[in-house]
Amino acid sequence: MSRIANKPIVVPNGVTITLEGHQVDVKGPKGQLSFQVHDSVKGVLKDKELVIEFNRESQESRMHAGSARANIANMVIGVSQGFEKKLTLVGVGYRAKAQGSSVSLALGFSHPIDHTVPKGVTVETPSQTEIILKSADKALLGQVAADIRSYRPPEPYKGKGVRYADEQVHLKETKKK
Repeated sequence: MSRIANKPIVVPNGVTITLEGHQVDVKGPKGQLSFQVHDSVKGVLKDKELVIEFNRESQESRMHAGSARANIANMVIGVSQGFEKKLTLVGVGYRAKAQGSSVSLALGFSHPIDHTVPKGVTVETPSQTEIILKSADKALLGQVAADIRSYRPPEPYKGKGVRYADEQVHLKETKKK
């Protein structure tokens, strides 16, 4: 059984947490995020720590408490430090160019792909084969990175495609005569 819900969330300086019923709002220098916790879970702010309280007898309550604690901890880190994902393009002629709130991708198709990035996520292209996504919302950032990667996932024979910077692509051996 996981004990992640028992660990308190330390609130750093510059971050404010407001609790209204089951609504948790976190505000910091990088932005503002909100989260609706389950009815069987509630947060209690003590000093500079947020403690998740739940019914220890109920399996469902323990489950929701661990998820709520993890989501709120990610929100605190996001509004104080922010999150970042790096994507790399591997392939001849594969390019990316950031243009405001969208990124234009040339991935070997007959047409360029323009992917609009939602509000709250910033996109940078330091080189033609690198994309850096930054956001305070970890879930939204992961979804945007997965959407961009889904246009051309890495293929197993040559390794061409869009991949995460830390992703290992295991190449298959080609068929022999």
